[in-house]
Amino acid sequence: MRYCLILIGLLFSFSGLAQTPDKKLVQFSGVIINLDSNTVVPYVTITNKSVRDQVFAANYKGYFSFVAHEGDTLQFSAVGYKREGIVIPRNLADKRYTVMVKMKQEIINLPTVRVFPWASLDDFKHEFLTMKFADDDLAIASKNVSRESLAAMAANLPRDGQEMQNLNFQNNHTRLTNKNMNQRMSNPLLSPFAWGALIQQIMQGDKSRDKGN
Repeated sequence: MRYCLILIGLLFSFSGLAQTPDKKLVQFSGVIINLDSNTVVPYVTITNKSVRDQVFAANYKGYFSFVAHEGDTLQFSAVGYKREGIVIPRNLADKRYTVMVKMKQEIINLPTVRVFPWASLDDFKHEFLTMKFADDDLAIASKNVSRESLAAMAANLPRDGQEMQNLNFQNNHTRLTNKNMNQRMSNPLLSPFAWGALIQQIMQGDKSRDKGN
């Protein structure tokens, strides 16, 4: 089957060539490069407009080679590049013609397309009706300074340097106050309870002397 297809293709090629008996055959070869970057343009489609729009293709290195006629018009086309045309000159001294085709890159601006996440209009209506609107700035600020928010931040956020300094100062003040109170309580002369007990003992001693007399 494959050989039959090849044979049919050769017959079509020979029939196309037979329609131009006055033109000489030429081995048309070349390479296709980018005009701006001088890099190869791979897989360019080459159409022979003079012979039933025969189509050829360059390889991945931008190289092509096929049989054509003198005076044929060749068109080079590729996605993202402007089309270029070349006419093979007549009366060539050699049966070969080699060219370097330079194709200019073309920028195509496509229209903007918006993709919606809803499959149908009913889904959009359902999502719209159940949508929750975001709070405004005042409502957000009120939530941030609420008692619950401040308590949660105080429990999770680490203390800064100013807060640690104030805490250390308060602890030192409390420790010194307790130390002074303990020193006062250890000295009986400075204790009001010791003075009360002493006065009570003196009064009880005076009463005992009066009973003895």
